[in-house]
Amino acid sequence: MKDMPEFAGRAAVPPVPRDYHGVNWTGATTLYLKEVRRFWKVGMQTLIAPVVTTVLYLMVFSVATQGARPPVGGIAYPLFMGPGLIMMQIMNSAFANSSSSLMQAKMMGLTQDFLTPPLSPTEQVVAFALGAATRGLFVGLVSAISVYAILVFDNHLTVGVAHWWAVVYFGFGAAMMMGLIGVVTGLWAEKFDHLAAVTNFIVMPMSFLSGTFYTVNRLHEPFRTISQYNPFFYMISGFRYGFIGNADSAIGVGVAVVAVLTLAMGAVCWWLFQTGYRLKS
Repeated sequence: MKDMPEFAGRAAVPPVPRDYHGVNWTGATTLYLKEVRRFWKVGMQTLIAPVVTTVLYLMVFSVATQGARPPVGGIAYPLFMGPGLIMMQIMNSAFANSSSSLMQAKMMGLTQDFLTPPLSPTEQVVAFALGAATRGLFVGLVSAISVYAILVFDNHLTVGVAHWWAVVYFGFGAAMMMGLIGVVTGLWAEKFDHLAAVTNFIVMPMSFLSGTFYTVNRLHEPFRTISQYNPFFYMISGFRYGFIGNADSAIGVGVAVVAVLTLAMGAVCWWLFQTGYRLKS
């Protein structure tokens, strides 16, 4: 009997599941960091490539229109175009991050990595959306530095920020909204062709036709009115207002559109995770 362990004869105590009161900060933070590290590992593709694309757009349009394009609302055309290019990359990068992440997880059978842990639908939605927003905002920051460096040193323009609150609000709001749209797309898509279809036939056309390269006020009817129903138009217009102080839309309307659509997409994402839409067999 002396050689037997001290716990011999005792009744086995079953493991007690960890009880999370309120928010599971540990799990939500871990999922968020996973999303950030996923795109950071391939930074040349996810971070540097969009910045290079933005710089090329700016240089090509600046050279093509130099001396021929009149100022827009008293603002030099390259200075007018810069914020639109930055916002376009913020939106595209945020959408690509969450949609591709969920699509890859489904294709590789890794959805249990975030379904098995004690994470609520709210925590899952927030983690994926913030991960996408982080990529979008980082791309936007580096793009802004690159764009305004070109405007100062190559175009010899004076740059500045007219309204910081608008830059922060519309930049973060657009990144969150597009991240949530990417979540919906990633859950809905059954193959990568579906993601490509949404990107090529919805996201990209709406980005290019939202006043990125031109002012919507110069469009003829009915195209001017149609543009008012494009949510990307309000994000780009509000973001541009933050930099140059001019906007094609009423800023109050843009603030409301971004807030309402972000909350609406968040509710849709919550419902999809709650029901396990195309995640649970």
